[in-house]
Parts: sequence; structure tokens; C-alpha cells
Amino acid sequence: MSKPVLRAAIYARFSTDKQRDASIDDQIDSCRDYAAQQGWQVTGTYSDRATSGASMFRPGIEQLQRDAKAGKFDVVLSEAMDRLSRNLSDIAKFHERMEHHGIEIWTLTEHKVDQMMIGMKGTMNAIMLRDIGLKTLRGQRGRVKEGNIPGGLCYGYDVLPGTEVRGHVEYGKRAVNPEQAVVIERIFEDYARGLSPKKIAEALNMERIPAPRGGHWGSSTINGNRDRGTGILNNVLYIGQLVWPRLRYSKDPDTKKRGSTLNAPETLLRINVPELRIVDDAQWQAARQRQGALKTKDTDVPVWDRRRPKFLFSGLMKCGCCGGGFAKVSKDAFGCSTARNKGAAACTNMATIRQADLNAQVLNALEHHLMDEEAVQIFCEEYASERNRLNAKRDAGRAGIERDLRQATADHKKLVDAIIAGVPAEQVKDRMITLDARRKELERQLTNSPAPDAVRFHPSMARTYRDRIGTLIQSLNEPDQMEPAKEALRGLIDKIELQPVTGPEGKPMLAVDLHGALAGLLRLAVGLPVHGAGSP
Repeated sequence: MSKPVLRAAIYARFSTDKQRDASIDDQIDSCRDYAAQQGWQVTGTYSDRATSGASMFRPGIEQLQRDAKAGKFDVVLSEAMDRLSRNLSDIAKFHERMEHHGIEIWTLTEHKVDQMMIGMKGTMNAIMLRDIGLKTLRGQRGRVKEGNIPGGLCYGYDVLPGTEVRGHVEYGKRAVNPEQAVVIERIFEDYARGLSPKKIAEALNMERIPAPRGGHWGSSTINGNRDRGTGILNNVLYIGQLVWPRLRYSKDPDTKKRGSTLNAPETLLRINVPELRIVDDAQWQAARQRQGALKTKDTDVPVWDRRRPKFLFSGLMKCGCCGGGFAKVSKDAFGCSTARNKGAAACTNMATIRQADLNAQVLNALEHHLMDEEAVQIFCEEYASERNRLNAKRDAGRAGIERDLRQATADHKKLVDAIIAGVPAEQVKDRMITLDARRKELERQLTNSPAPDAVRFHPSMARTYRDRIGTLIQSLNEPDQMEPAKEALRGLIDKIELQPVTGPEGKPMLAVDLHGALAGLLRLAVGLPVHGAGSP
């Protein structure tokens, strides 16, 4: 009896190193030809365009791994191992996952990929990835020495067209943008004569002068970070100096998130580009002197590096007018950050709310208004009805699969009995192969059929919720339980919207509109632990 036809999934990728989009089609066509030579059936293609192979966070490769888990193919086929990943640990992990699902990895250049091939070729790819980074850095350093800017566009400048050098086009030249240069000079002058970044931003917004990224100016756009050279007031390019590279980037091996650290001053390359100067020495030094005097009271920490304490509901408060965040604007009150940092052109909500009043109103709403017994009763009935409908649909589908599987198994057995009875095997071979493949596919469908929903909600959970929320609120006064209680309470809230209204005697005040996080509320109501706000 011949072996069943293997199902192959093709994966293709090209990175950002100036490859053409048709490269994907070329890779897939080559893989299809190879699959045909092997007698495989191509059941799906996956691809990632203009995506680096240094990370596995790619939509195409992620979908391929989900489909592998669902048993949709038997072989993964790619042009080469470095198309799957250039990272040694990632390719090893990918091979381990595929092996667990009983799936082989094949490439056009290495053929069948095994553990030994992973070790040898994976190491070579990892070295190649590092070499690419070093060569890129070396090329950028050479461009900086020639006065070219390797980074993105900076406010105050225009990008000049590329120039041909030794047969290829090079980019990186900049020219001063006259209109934006006037804005930069104004910012330095206003700051030197005592205006705060917040007031400068407010004035620019009132005059509808576009910010560097569009939208409204903010104080942080002007202040930036002095150590990192960010912000209008700290950009040395404005005095005709190109400093590179201020930052070193690397990926966390666990989270794969890219982070940056400051390079040592002695490693920086400093190039004079007088044609790009916008601010004169007097303006620059005046800004430096004023920044040097800005220190937090009773500490040596610069004002731009201060860290505010975390309050019970910080990060959850949103302005009902502009959608911006709320922050402490006085010792015991919160206000809209956008209105204060960007001015009336961005938001006019200048009303404030005392921290004690906000906490009291939100905690009272959590305890008494987010789990109304009548609403819970309706929710439970609707949930049960929908769950029963889905269960019936799933059960009907499962019953159909089981019926088809019994039929396929019985038909296959009849063919086996026919061969035993003397019917030539060649006459029923194709039909047996088809039935065997059908049987395996039905078995996979049964294995992947979703399990019944085990979560059940009962109307009495409203009382359970109130008991538990009361305990959490009481725990805020107990030092050893305060932090866990704060995180649990924050996990029950999606956002706190603060809308300005007119209070008694025409005094402006803020109305509190609490938006609960349904998942957190239900977890608490059924007795499960609640994650803090922002937790997975």
C-alpha cells in the first residue's frame, strides 16, 4: 500500500534590505516546484513582506505556527533556514514546536532540517545577522563623517534628494526649512526670557502652528530629555553639530522588546555641519543656563527626570472633553494634562477634582453601582441562552463529524474485506488512500473540537461581588494588603471619565463617569483573582 500524500505549507519572507516585493512570489514558485518533485500537496502559503528575520513576531510565521498546532499540514517548506529565522534560539525553538506536532521542516538549500543542521546553520545565520548589524553601523559612521544624517527627519529641516556617488545614490543630506527655523528661534528666545515650555506650547497651539509630528505642541516636545539630546531645547543640530550615535539599541532576549541605553560620551562621533545651524551661541547658552537652574526642590534631580508617585487611579482618568489624561495639578487635586500643557487650543477643561473626592466616588460606584442585581439577572439569562445556542451548534457539528468518521471507517473496512476476499488491490488502492486521508482529517477535527464552556454565572454573584469588593476596599487601610488591593481594584476599571459640569452657584466641577472592565468584574464576582490594570 502506498504512503499517503504529505501536505506541505510554504513559508516565504524578504527583509527590508532593498529586496523587491516579487521576491515572495519567486520563493513560493520555487518551493511549489520542489514540492511537486517530492510528490507533496501544497495546502497553504504563508509570507511576511519587508520584515526582519531577527524576530519571530511576524504575522505570517505566527499564523503558520497556529495552523501547525491545528494539524493543517505535515511539512513546512521554505527557500532556506534564514527565511524562517536568522536567530539561533528562535529557529531551534521553531524546530522543537514543529517536531512536537509531528511536522518536518524542509528547505530548498538544506533539504530536511534536523538538530545538527539547526546547530550548524543556525549559528552561521546568527553570525551573519550580527555582521549585518556591524556593517550597517560602519556604513552609517562613514556617512556621518561626510556630514550625512543617518536617522529620520528632524524638525527644522528638509530632506534633500539623493546624490550619485561612485555609481550609486546616497541619501542623508538636509537643508534648513526657513518657516520651521523661525519657530525654533522663537522657542529659544521665549525660553531664555523666562517663559515656561508649557506657556510656549500653549501660545504655538493658539496660533495653530503645527507641531513636529502634527497635532498640538506639548511641553515635553520642547523640554525633551537633556541627557538623550531630545526635545527642541536640547538638539545640538540646531547649533551646527552632528552627534552620533547617542543611543545603543538591543532586544530583551525574553520579551523581544527593543530598548535603548546611552552610549559613553567618549564613543560619540562629533561632526561640524555649519550649514545646518539655526540657533546662535548666545541663544543656546542662555537656554543651557536656565535649564541648569531647573532642579526639583530639596533634590538634585532635574525637573525633566522627576517621577510622580502612583496614586490609586492614576493612568485610568480621562478627560471627557479631549480624551487626554489627568494628573496632579496641586497638592490634593487632579486636572486635565492636555488643557494645562497644550493650552485652550487643545482643551478648555480647567476644572479640578480633589483626590479624596475622586477616590470616594469611584470606590462607592464600584461597591454599589457596577453590579446591579437586576442587570446581573438579565446578563446571566442572556449568557446562558447564548452558551446553550453555541453548545448546541458545536454538538451538532461534532455529531456530524463522528457520523462521517464512522462511515469512512466502515467503507475502509469494506475495501480491506474485499481485498481479503480476492479483489485485486490495484482496483481499490486509490479509494483506500482517499478514505484513509479522510479518516485522519476527521480525527483531527474531533481532537481540535472546542471543549464545553465550563464557566457558569449565577444571579447570586452580585452579592458575592459586593462582599469581595468591600473586603478589597477595607484592605486599602492595611499596610501589608494595600498594594495587592490597589492592583485588584484597578483591574476592575476600564477608565474613569471626568466631564466638566456647572455646579452650585455656577462653579465649575467634574462629573465622574466610571467605565467598568467586564472581564475583571466577572472574575471577582465568580471568586477568581483579578489582575491589575494593564496586566495580561
